[in-house]
Amino acid sequence: MILEAVSVGPMQVNCYILALAPDEKAVIIDPGDEKRKIEQALKKHNLTPGFIINTHGHIDHIGCDDKFGVPVYIHRDDVPMLGDPKLNLSVLFANDCSIKSEIRALEDKDNIELGQIQLEVIHTPGHTLGGISLLMKKPKDNILFTGDSLFFHSIGRSDLPGGSSELLMKSIKDKLFKLRDDTIVYPGHGPSSTIGEEKKNNPYIN
Repeated sequence: MILEAVSVGPMQVNCYILALAPDEKAVIIDPGDEKRKIEQALKKHNLTPGFIINTHGHIDHIGCDDKFGVPVYIHRDDVPMLGDPKLNLSVLFANDCSIKSEIRALEDKDNIELGQIQLEVIHTPGHTLGGISLLMKKPKDNILFTGDSLFFHSIGRSDLPGGSSELLMKSIKDKLFKLRDDTIVYPGHGPSSTIGEEKKNNPYIN
């Protein structure tokens, strides 16, 4: 399996590229910026884009959604953000962004598949109303992409429009922390971690 992280944009978003093997189609998670950098990672493995998944609708995670000519998955509660520069915060950076690609709305517990790759949607609101985490079910079962919900020894902001500290804590404790301790956490920013590590040492939770 190919799992490559590409740090993109001024906010250093982790864009993840997933594929079963070289010469196949890839899942692109949160292509927020720097299309060329993402294309270089795809080319390295001779991959073609299959579809995009946004963990939420902020500009630093969606900025290159329209650059690959593939459908974009996002939770239904964040769908409005893709078309509204005020909601996705791009207006604050004088870069009005409105996604024109085909948008496919997700719900909690949906399964997204590309060949032998299967990801389960875990609705984790708090950073945004429609924030999601993605739990890999196949070909491995201990990988979790947490977007801006859970970071290494930190958590996402809840003071932006649509955010809620109460919802964020509930999402983390009631959903993410129910997963196995050896589950590897790949966040939207910063280094990776594990569920066990965050349960023990995340100062915002404990």
